[in-house]
Amino acid sequence: MNVHLKYMRRCLELARLGAGTVSPNPMVGSVIVLDDKIIGEGWHKQYGQAHAEVNAIESVKDIALLSRSTIYVNLEPCAHFGKTPPCAQLIIKSKIKRVVVGMLDPNPLVAGKGIELLREAGVEVICPVLELECANLNKRFLCYIKNKRPYVILKWAQTANGYLSPDANKMSAEQFEQERHITGFLIQKLVHKWRTQEDAIMVATNTALTDNPALNARAWEGRAPARILLDQHLRLPKTLKLFDNSQVTFVINGIQEKLDGQTVYVKVDFAGNWFEEMLNRLYEYKIQSIVIEGGATFLNFLIDENLWDEAIVFYAPKNISDGIKAPAISGKIIQTETVDQMNLIQYQNV
Repeated sequence: MNVHLKYMRRCLELARLGAGTVSPNPMVGSVIVLDDKIIGEGWHKQYGQAHAEVNAIESVKDIALLSRSTIYVNLEPCAHFGKTPPCAQLIIKSKIKRVVVGMLDPNPLVAGKGIELLREAGVEVICPVLELECANLNKRFLCYIKNKRPYVILKWAQTANGYLSPDANKMSAEQFEQERHITGFLIQKLVHKWRTQEDAIMVATNTALTDNPALNARAWEGRAPARILLDQHLRLPKTLKLFDNSQVTFVINGIQEKLDGQTVYVKVDFAGNWFEEMLNRLYEYKIQSIVIEGGATFLNFLIDENLWDEAIVFYAPKNISDGIKAPAISGKIIQTETVDQMNLIQYQNV
């Protein structure tokens, strides 16, 4: 195995540890190697705190070894003062003579400036290494920087015969509650883990009214995502869990702009391209990713209008006799696995 590939893969492993805590920054890991041995490593742990390169350098017990070492990092070291000083300057100050970089940082504040600064100081820079893997890890960040909008993920579970859920209008509330859960507790835990790693979770009006979801991450330890509720006419009752003021909640509507505790009312023009306008507004709030969990009409609208980046679909082995049909999705299959007897397929919009 190419030595650079080995250590860049370790950078990616470390970087993933920052999922859910560093947004809107990218996930970054760093490894310091001397004589084919790791002598220091670190990752960006929290937005606003030390970057991966800083943590890696500070982890080295004997700083005299740095001048003979190579530092690996999956994203170009920054060259500007933000919430922390520039990492490229720290690398130069630490007398590290070789830097191996996974990919360039598309952020205009960096965008090659970090590598340029290093090379001007006489530091050898090797770039790119595992560029596609590095880009895939930070696809949300890349979308946020390049497209100036959040990365849009659709998610749902469906039965083997193609239904999202039974139809609440065709049965009692008690029967609906008994039959509506397609997935079990293990899948719920997995979904809640994912929620802690994304910036926001969104549902439309009918789903909020029928399911009364909390959209939190109660089954997994971690941060609660922001909640986004589509309620064009502000007709939903304030008794719903989404209005419990327990976490930041954006209400996308066509009537008012208002701040009510942690509930943010965002007005958009539904006569125009309201979804794009919503994404632009959420970008201003530094929302880097959105998982849209329904309902069927909303999911179909997004698929038909090609307004999605990725879709995650659970296919359950159970059948129901009648109900709400699941959306038809097509795209590049990028991952398949079996979880709790369910097939999980991840699609990418291409």
